[in-house]
This record gives sequence, C-alpha cells and structure tokens, in this order.
Amino acid sequence: MRRYERTLAAAVLATAVVAGTAGWASGDTQRAVTGPPPGSAAWRADTSLGRTLPDPATAPPGRVAAFFDGLTQRQKGSLVRRHPLVVGNLDGAPVALRYAANARAIRAEHSPRYERLAAPGRHILAFDPRGRGQVAEVYGDLATARRVSVVVPGADIDAASFDRTKNPYGTPAGMAAALREATNDRTAVVAWTGYTTPVGVGLDAATGDLAEAGAGRLVRFTRGLAAVGAHRPVLFCHSYGSVVCGLAAHEVNASDIVVYGSPGMRAADVAGLRTDARVWAAKDASDWISKVPNVEFAGLGHGADPAGPGFGARRVPASLARGHTGYFAPGTDSLRAFAAIAEGTLR
Repeated sequence: MRRYERTLAAAVLATAVVAGTAGWASGDTQRAVTGPPPGSAAWRADTSLGRTLPDPATAPPGRVAAFFDGLTQRQKGSLVRRHPLVVGNLDGAPVALRYAANARAIRAEHSPRYERLAAPGRHILAFDPRGRGQVAEVYGDLATARRVSVVVPGADIDAASFDRTKNPYGTPAGMAAALREATNDRTAVVAWTGYTTPVGVGLDAATGDLAEAGAGRLVRFTRGLAAVGAHRPVLFCHSYGSVVCGLAAHEVNASDIVVYGSPGMRAADVAGLRTDARVWAAKDASDWISKVPNVEFAGLGHGADPAGPGFGARRVPASLARGHTGYFAPGTDSLRAFAAIAEGTLR
C-alpha cells in the first residue's frame, strides 16, 4: 500500500510540475493525423497504366520501390502530375520523384503558410497539409551519403513552425542544418515532422497517444529509406520525440538512437526498448525537463530518465548546452558529440 501511495504521489507531483511549468490550459488536445495521404482514393482508382497501383495504406515500401523500378520516366512523371500528394508521401518511391511531387503539391496549396517550403532548391521528402501539416526535408544527398541521420522533433512543431527563424535550434530544420554543417557536409540529414506533435505542455504531452501514432509513421518512414538504398539512419529524438523513438525502437531501422531533453522513452531501461541500436542520451543541467519527475502511472508520464545512471544509455556530454533547445547550438559539446555519432566515429 505504501508503494502505491508513493507512486500515486509521484504521479500527482508530475502533474503539478508540468502544470506549474506551462499550465494544462496551454496544451490543446490534438487528433493524430494517420493513414494514407490525401488523394489516395483517386490513386487507387487510377487505371491509366493498365495495372493496379500500390495501395498507399498497405503496400510495404519495398513493394512500392519495385513498382516504380518497373515504370518509364514518362509514366513516373504522369503519376506525379496526377497524384502529387500520394507520390510525395509514398515511402519507397524514388527520392527525386518525391521532391518533384511535393514541390507541385506545396505550390498547389497557394498558402502563405508554406511559402518558405516552396522556395527553389529545397528537398521536401514529405508534405501533408492535413491538420497542422506534416513535412520532411532532406539536407544533403540521400543517394550518395555514406551516413544518414533523421531528426525527430517534440512538441509545438508542425509545417508552419518546422523551419521558423525564432529559436532555430529548437526546430527540426535548424537541428538538421546544424548537424550537417558540424559533419562538414559528410552526412545527409532528414528533418522529419511526420507525426502530429503535442501543442504546449498539457495532457497530450504527458500521455503517449500521439507518440504511438507517430511511432508507426516513423517505422514506415525508415523502411522507406531502406527501400530506396539509403543507409541505416541515426535517429536524433528531441523531447516528446524521444517518446516516439522509444515506442518505435523495437521496429525502427536505426543504427543509433540519440535522445536529448527527454521526458522518458516509455521503457525502464535500454533493454526494455528491445533494439539492437546503440542508445545515447543527453540532458543539460539548465533544461527545464529535469523538473518533471520520471514516472509513468495510469498512462501519465513517460517513465525512467534515459540520461539517468540506471537506464543504461551511453551519455552524451551537454555541459555547454543551454535550456531545452540548446543542444544543437554551434560550439556546444553536445553538437560535437552528435556529429561524431552521426559520422559513426563515436562508439
């Protein structure tokens, strides 16, 4: 009974701390965007090639890749023109084709919200305007890079804030650009906002519902990278994104999983993640996430601290990082370590 009371007290304390940090009222409940991309019904009904097109909801990325390998350039271009949102989000489709499809889909939105994404030279690997919008962008060349990393962000990130100029190192675009520069452009980095993130620090951020939906999308995304010949990636998972990575760990195709500013990974320790990936953790002393107790009770909280001594993750130095979004700031020891992990030189 006493153990139960201690656990309950810890859960209540966690609620109080989160509420005191940002307020439950600051978190708006979100509905996860899942399933195949917009336009999938028209895609399934398309018989113009004289064959059935791979179902965006069920076809494995490997089968999608094989399908496109059997098409002529003219046929591929025709599918991009008729179904840009499907081709642009179809894991396993050729990377260059997805870039072309997403550029077309973004222009078709005619929205000031996406003006920056439509700029020439950007390599948008995924774009879904549903809800608050989801987007993935590639920095570097997936086809030739010897090492690949994927940045998985936390709360308050969507298509509009994906590459905001304010607090850039708290955005997936800013993190990806900083990481690629820190490796002297020797790696390719994907900034992946491929799931519905929590808004604010509220119930969504304290529970795993959005993370569970995001985990499935992350697993499929990494399988899509493998299907087009990209190297097994390193995942860099920030804040609530580390919950996504924790839930996806046993299925995701990753060589390393790096979490920073993590509230927990929904596992008691590295063994509980059931992964053969190397697991790394960073947390700087000034990060407010340290004030949130690492408990999981009745669906609230995300469990043990990955940066704690009992979790079993390899520690990443972060003494020069500042705050919850300072881990990728130039000149920090955390960014230097992240670059070495991305290049495979830190083990």
